[in-house]
Amino acid sequence: MSTASHPVKVMIAGIGGASLGTEIRKSLSLAGGYEICGCDISRTAYGLYEQEFSSTWLVSRDDYVASVLSACRASGARFLIPGGEQPMALLGAASETFTHAGIWLLANTPEVIADYSDKEKTFQLLAEQGIPIPRTTVVSTKNDLDHVGLPCIVKPAAGTGGSAMVFFAATSDEAMIYAEFIRRTGSRPIAQEYVTDGEGEFTIGVLSLPDGRLAGSIALRRVLDAKLSVAYRGRGGLISSGYSQGHIDEYTDLCRQAEKIAEIIGSRGPINVQGRVRNGVLLPFEINPRFSASTYLRALAGFNEVDMLIKYLLTGAMPQRPKIKPGWYLRSLAEQYIPDENLK
Repeated sequence: MSTASHPVKVMIAGIGGASLGTEIRKSLSLAGGYEICGCDISRTAYGLYEQEFSSTWLVSRDDYVASVLSACRASGARFLIPGGEQPMALLGAASETFTHAGIWLLANTPEVIADYSDKEKTFQLLAEQGIPIPRTTVVSTKNDLDHVGLPCIVKPAAGTGGSAMVFFAATSDEAMIYAEFIRRTGSRPIAQEYVTDGEGEFTIGVLSLPDGRLAGSIALRRVLDAKLSVAYRGRGGLISSGYSQGHIDEYTDLCRQAEKIAEIIGSRGPINVQGRVRNGVLLPFEINPRFSASTYLRALAGFNEVDMLIKYLLTGAMPQRPKIKPGWYLRSLAEQYIPDENLK
């Protein structure tokens, strides 16, 4: 793929602490052969000061796409990887801009990103395709809750990465309070049937190539007894956080179900399917059309999806399905000190 004197240059857009962007950086570092650059809109983004990045840029919030493109050109990056949900949406919508500049955007198609970044549309499309899902509805009145039952999950139709603003409602009054709160933040509230974690909660990565062929998939059964991985626990309900950790193994049947979802929705890149299992059936409660923040855990297990996709784009060779190392993959947080004068 590269030589020691000519590593492949990659830009990661969005490199805040404990984020998807920094996990992608670790995956590329693990693979080797890359010169990794990063950019972010925040002066205090953790990744701006990580020594493992060869260079970093503070980019403009107001002129984001043009600013990221400028950083890519300055660094000589051949590949651009969104490091979060917002960068994915903004850069994905401008994918042609980067293609014309000779930069590969490692993302799904703009259509898949648009459809599956909106949770209301996601579950409408999945239901139309006959994919099993938790009962889901837009919340306008209490009567809407009859469709999903109680307890239920109430969340915004967009912007719920990392379980942000995802609520467990034990009563209809609670559900309506949460729904009104979400409306006041400018989003549309949806309610979803609460599926217990008795048969496990899984995060499954499926990598499809630009021509639609399946490159592979990997499943992690989440461990939900660590504080870092739990956003809420109480009154018979549990909501996981954005920090996945747990057991990786073949989980062949569940991976096949997730692969089928990727095929049906027309995925042409990475997607991450999060769901719980009931009677052996995977019920997705979230589909993110991007790499997952657990991508580095997957890379440690032998499934380095970021490296696999870049190598395919460079060589055209079908990726070999890697042998997964079964076991427990755990995580924590890290810290660093930045003197005042070194803040970007």
